[in-house]
Amino acid sequence: MSDSAAVDQEAAGGRRGRGAGRGAGGGAAARRAARSGGGPGTQLTYITRKMGVYEVLDEEGLALIEKNADTVLEETGIIFRDDAEALEMWKQAGADVRGERVHFPKGLCRSLLKSAPSTYVQHARNPERSVQIGGKATVFAPVYGPPFVRDLDGNRRYATIEDFRNFVKLAYMAPSIHHSGGTVCEPVDVPVNKRHLDMVYSHIRYSDKPFMGSVTAPERAEDTVAMAKIVFGDDFVENNTVLTSLINANSPMVFDETMLGAAKVYARHNQACIVTPFILAGAMSPVTVAGTLTQVLAEVLAGASFTQLVRPGAPVLFGTFASSISMQSGAPTFGTPEPSLVSYGAAQLARRLGLPFRTGGSLCASKVPDAQAAYESANTLNSTVLAGTNFVLHAAGWLEGGLASCYEKFMMDIDQLGMQQKFCEGVDLSENGQAMDAIRQVGPGSHYLGCDHTQANFQTAFYRSSIADNNSYEQWLAEGEKTAPQRANQLARHWLESYEAPFLDPGIDDGLKDFMARKKESMPDAFT
Repeated sequence: MSDSAAVDQEAAGGRRGRGAGRGAGGGAAARRAARSGGGPGTQLTYITRKMGVYEVLDEEGLALIEKNADTVLEETGIIFRDDAEALEMWKQAGADVRGERVHFPKGLCRSLLKSAPSTYVQHARNPERSVQIGGKATVFAPVYGPPFVRDLDGNRRYATIEDFRNFVKLAYMAPSIHHSGGTVCEPVDVPVNKRHLDMVYSHIRYSDKPFMGSVTAPERAEDTVAMAKIVFGDDFVENNTVLTSLINANSPMVFDETMLGAAKVYARHNQACIVTPFILAGAMSPVTVAGTLTQVLAEVLAGASFTQLVRPGAPVLFGTFASSISMQSGAPTFGTPEPSLVSYGAAQLARRLGLPFRTGGSLCASKVPDAQAAYESANTLNSTVLAGTNFVLHAAGWLEGGLASCYEKFMMDIDQLGMQQKFCEGVDLSENGQAMDAIRQVGPGSHYLGCDHTQANFQTAFYRSSIADNNSYEQWLAEGEKTAPQRANQLARHWLESYEAPFLDPGIDDGLKDFMARKKESMPDAFT
């Protein structure tokens, strides 16, 4: 069965009453969208890569990293902080637990991970938007986590719930964004202990793509699952995956009680966890690529196998977020060669474990959507795709080292994502792709502009950027001398003005609102 067929088959078994969004994912309209930079309306399915992957380690190198990681797990160990239940589970599994530090016999983590699926489907409330995670699939999701936004008026300010909704809407409208993501920005105008409710609701109400759950406290993870059950039904949630969560290691070699608590909630309900060492190499891991890969593998093995202690068979991803730092200032740097090598190597290690892989995105340290932002993001995104990454968080909107979500950068990034989606289709070797009729018709010394083949293919032949200006200098001058960020600003405003919400069953909407109201009334506001 093909990758796309697997999703179609599983989606068909889902609850069809969840409501469909606008536009289909295939056909001529989808092909045009793939080449047009992504206009609002027509959605593309997740990528099924026809390209090979780029690998930087041979068998000897991979075996060496794996051996070193096993040594770290056995001799150094991993701390499971402030979680007596987790420590007891490891004792029962045969680990050597000394205080809060767990030492793992060789082979224990790998043995536990045999129950984890190599691919799975995350279901969306619109079955046409369901995505495969793993195999040859690549799924793009937006930026995650920034407390600030750079808005359409050029201001850098704290994010609000209105900004959150706007980014969900833009991600919903973007054909090459396949997943609604999670904390697309942190809405600081809503109490800390209640904002997760508004964020999850926004993903459900303003999009019909799959989304991520809250991880800032175990009870907030439970609320996310409860809201998902209102949408999908109890049995469907317990037997299928409708949520993905980001479980970060507190590198080096620590999992704290917050992340462990959230991981237990999601794994127990058969929901996916992305176990991700968050690393600024030189500060949170060794300065070398091999040393960082060793630590990444050790942390992932410990965290991912823990989900299988909680519930064997629960989906789990091998994640890594690796950045270098300036050895002069300590500031994180992006788009540099070393993190790309880490991504390539980690992808190989994930494939050997049989786990889906997450890394990369459109990362940069620039404070504005300028040339630095473009170069660094392109360097990161290219290596992300070539590594064979399955789930790409921060694919659009990331600015300022992850401190800000930027509207203009979001629009510029989704243009690049459309290009990557086209690139991953590989070379068309069909009769039309070979173009032998065109070569025969034109012959030597003429041109192809008017031949039958060109006329039949010109609308879809090449990717059409929604941001780039390829016109003459004179035309650019006459149209106002707009820069790429200015064109992106104009496009974002147009999209938000033309946004139409996907259908949501009124009964489900009322159930969600009632749940949120009861939860909010049960506790006072807290802003810390």
